[in-house]
Amino acid sequence: MRLKLVPQNTSFDFFSRWKVWLGISALLVVVSFASFLLQGLNFGIDFRGGTTIRTQSTQEIDVGTYRDAITPLELGDVTITEIFDPNFGPDENVAMVRIQAQEGEEAVTAQTISQVEHALGGATGSKMFATFEGQNGGPVDTAALTGGLEILGGIQDGESGKVFAFPAGSPFELQEQIEQNAKAATTIGSVTFTYENISFPSVESVGPKVSGELIQTAVIAVALAIAAVLVYIWLRFEWQFALGAVAALVHDVILTIGIFSELQIRFDLAIIAALLTIVGYSLNDTVVVFDRVRENLRKYKKKDLKEVLNISINETLSRTVMTSVTTLLALISLYVLGGDVIRGFVFAMIWGVIVGTYSSVFVASTILLWLGVKRDWSKPSNNAGNQFANVDA
Repeated sequence: MRLKLVPQNTSFDFFSRWKVWLGISALLVVVSFASFLLQGLNFGIDFRGGTTIRTQSTQEIDVGTYRDAITPLELGDVTITEIFDPNFGPDENVAMVRIQAQEGEEAVTAQTISQVEHALGGATGSKMFATFEGQNGGPVDTAALTGGLEILGGIQDGESGKVFAFPAGSPFELQEQIEQNAKAATTIGSVTFTYENISFPSVESVGPKVSGELIQTAVIAVALAIAAVLVYIWLRFEWQFALGAVAALVHDVILTIGIFSELQIRFDLAIIAALLTIVGYSLNDTVVVFDRVRENLRKYKKKDLKEVLNISINETLSRTVMTSVTTLLALISLYVLGGDVIRGFVFAMIWGVIVGTYSSVFVASTILLWLGVKRDWSKPSNNAGNQFANVDA
C-alpha cells in the first residue's frame, strides 16, 4: 500500500481568495523589510570580521567545555567547530575557534588571543610552559624571572631557550606577570607560551574590508541566481511565467532574510548558501507546476486560465506535498541532532521549504493568473508536461 498524504484526485479552488493570499505575502514582505531596516541582521564573523584560531589537542574535544572556558571572556559571537578528517591520528583532535571582531578594534588583539589560548589550556587541564629566549641568542638571566612565581620541575633547557613549567589552571594574571618580568629583564629577547595537551598551529584574522567585500559578493550571488532564473523561465516558457517565478523567488528570499532579522539568528556565509539552495528548491516546485500548466493550456483550450491553473496545481499537489514533507523530515532531524554548527543553515532550509512550497502555489501561479498568458502556441512541445508530476514519490 502506497503512502498518500493527499488524495489521488483533488479539486481545491486555490484562487477563490487569491487577493487574500497575495495580501498575506505582501504584508509579510513589508514586515520583513521593516525588521531589516529597524533591526538589521545579526551578522556572524564572516561579515563582521574576526579571528579564527586553529587548535590541536591530544584529548578528545568537548565543544561545550571549550565554550564554557571562553564565555567568561565576554568576546561576543564565538563559534567552535570540531574538524574531522580520516587522515588525523588518534592524538590529533582539531577544532576551529572563531571570534568576532571586537567593537572599536580593527582586529582581535594579541592579548585577547592569549586569553583565549590560556582559557583553552586550562579547559584541557594543561600545564603552561613559558619559553624564554636570550637577547640576541645570549644567555637567559633566570634570577630576574623566578621571583614570586610557582614553577613546576625547576627550569629546563629547551631547544630555543629556558623553559619554565607552571601548574594547570594557573590564572591569566600569572602569564601577564611573566611577560612583565621578561620585559624588565635586559637579557630576555622574547617569551612564548605553550600548553601540555593543546597547541595552536595557526591564527588567522578577517578584517572589516574583507568582510564588506563578502557581503557585496553574497548579494551579487543571490541577484545573479535570480536573474539567471528569469532568463531560463523566459526561454523555456513565456515572460509571464518568468515574472511569476521570479516574484516567488524574491518573496522567498525576502521572507527568509526577514525571519533571520526578526529573530536575530546569526547570519553568515552558510545562510547565503541556504538562500541559494532555497532558490533552487522553490524554482523546482514552480517549474513542475508551470510545466503542467503549459500542458493543460494545450489540452483545455477553451477553459479559463483560472480553471486551468486550478487543475494543474491539483494534479501536481500530491507530488508537491510529498516532496516537501519528506524534505522537512530530513531537515528537522538535522536541526535536532546536527548540532550548533549547522543549526542556522538547517533552520533557513526548513523555513525556505515551507515558504517555497507556499509561493509556488499562491504567489507564482497567482502572478501568472494576474498577468494572463497567450493560448495560441503554434508549435507543440515534445517535452510539455511532466509525466511524473502526480507521482507520490
